[in-house]
Amino acid sequence: MAFDAPLSRRTLLKGGAVTAAALTFGGLSAEAARAAVAETARSGAFGFGVASGDPTATELLLWTRVTPTPDALPGSGRGPAVEVRWELAADEAFTRIVRTGRVTADVSRDHTVKVVVSRLTPYTRYWYRFTSGGQTSPVGRTQTAPDEAGQLHALRMAFVSCSNWTGGFFTAYRGIAARDDLDFVLHLGDYLYEYGNDPRIAGVAGSGDRYGPNALIGIRDHEPATEMVSLADYRVRHALYKTDPDLQASHRQHPWIVVFDDHEITNDAYATGAENHERDDDPDTAYTEPGKPAGIRPEGDFLARRERAFRAYLEWMPIREPAQWQPQPSQGRQFFRRFGFGDLAELSVVETRQNRAEQVPATVGGALNPALTDARRHLPETQQMTWLTRGITAEKTAWHLVGNQTVFARVFAVPRAGVLGGQVFNTDQWDGYQADQRTLLDAMAASGGTDPVVLTGDIHSSWANDLPTDWARYPADGNSVGVEFVCPSITSNGFKESLGNSAAAATATTAAFQATNPWVRYLEGIGHGFTVLDVTPERVQADFWFIRSNGDKGLAVDPRLDPQATVGYETSYVSVKGSRKVSGPVGRLGARSDQPRTAR
Repeated sequence: MAFDAPLSRRTLLKGGAVTAAALTFGGLSAEAARAAVAETARSGAFGFGVASGDPTATELLLWTRVTPTPDALPGSGRGPAVEVRWELAADEAFTRIVRTGRVTADVSRDHTVKVVVSRLTPYTRYWYRFTSGGQTSPVGRTQTAPDEAGQLHALRMAFVSCSNWTGGFFTAYRGIAARDDLDFVLHLGDYLYEYGNDPRIAGVAGSGDRYGPNALIGIRDHEPATEMVSLADYRVRHALYKTDPDLQASHRQHPWIVVFDDHEITNDAYATGAENHERDDDPDTAYTEPGKPAGIRPEGDFLARRERAFRAYLEWMPIREPAQWQPQPSQGRQFFRRFGFGDLAELSVVETRQNRAEQVPATVGGALNPALTDARRHLPETQQMTWLTRGITAEKTAWHLVGNQTVFARVFAVPRAGVLGGQVFNTDQWDGYQADQRTLLDAMAASGGTDPVVLTGDIHSSWANDLPTDWARYPADGNSVGVEFVCPSITSNGFKESLGNSAAAATATTAAFQATNPWVRYLEGIGHGFTVLDVTPERVQADFWFIRSNGDKGLAVDPRLDPQATVGYETSYVSVKGSRKVSGPVGRLGARSDQPRTAR
């Protein structure tokens, strides 16, 4: 969910908020974006870079995209099948090759390839590359997981979300790529956005479908220029994002663990539809035809669209596939999965879009909506919830981390005119599915010697939350059963941008949220960047890093607009083992306690 996503054109037409003439596409060209994809493809066989992902103790996944001929552009369906050789080495110079093999790239997968390399040594660094047609890819660096029973290793990751191309330069990815102390990058969704380039009209709220600062029109434009709907659209959009040098560098430097949220499909997706999906059978849907008033085009069957989005995602992202390709008649594809890190921690990565019930409003008829507590409405399907709660209560490790898309903690709306007491802020979050929220809180309370830590994206701001079982009695009875850390967005609009680019308004709003929700121990709605999580037997610590322009904190100048911006440390919060609460701020992280091995 975008924090202030543009209203759908259907909504605007229904409300009569904008004339048809005002909605006419403004002729903005995406030539620069088209050129970026084409030139990257033609710059060499491996112009879209390399990536690795889903690291376990003994396996790594390697990814690349091959362009065998100049016409084999992403999404084109053109180009011959070609053989690709891959190599995994113990050193960057490739003098000690550990594994090698061959795979075929063809149009059936948009010339993307993946290889799962097995029988590797735990907690060990490797380098990899691909060759095809006499060309060699950039060299990627990766490592297996620190997952050895009875052995304690350092565990440190960056977690990120919400990287909108039209929202700004990907400086945060450059900051992650510069680090040498991470085991992996955890991307919690909205890796890309579906919107087009139709600019918003000054003074007309919700007009256009472009999302991000207008200062970047013509500089950071999407390709395709319109909302992605077809398989080719999704493939080209993935390709565009992977032309970014900072994103490429981050993939090249670290293995990634990824999961999608809604924008990889379309905004506010649920099991059978989405807010930003215009159906064929919608009577308010209108085609735009030459000589006729502007309108919106129907976007077909939602499930077919989602399947196209999934297909492109699986092709272009460094994510394992065997489980996803096994059909589950009532559940779809299985994207949720778990990673182990010895006796120290487990990481459960959940997926909350494919089978969720449709979102409902917070109030109905002047009262709180009873549907919010309906036990028949689910965020993760029952199968996934059972898997998650059993993992949390198994007491296998000191910590159980949950990679999650939307805010888990209860967030009540700030009291004001028209807001009811007890009204939640956002029903797209777990607050919209309170029976599931309660089930997971109960599992956390029953987790024994394992402390739960939820890692979240989506809301384009930085949070550190306690997780009480009884919101009304917090903090008097000390009933927190876990903690939640929420990372800022890479580029997508946060509180500041949504409140007229006013830092003062953003600061006042976040203070009001904290006053209304005292379990929110830290909340910052201005910075964009990433969060680093470090796990030891004694505590988990989250360091927040923000992008900065001209040495400031981005309060006066929007650092997303500055291609020369840097990243800087902001603050840190911890949860001490056994406390199940957030404390801080504390000093920033130091060096790792140990380093990955070098392969032999």
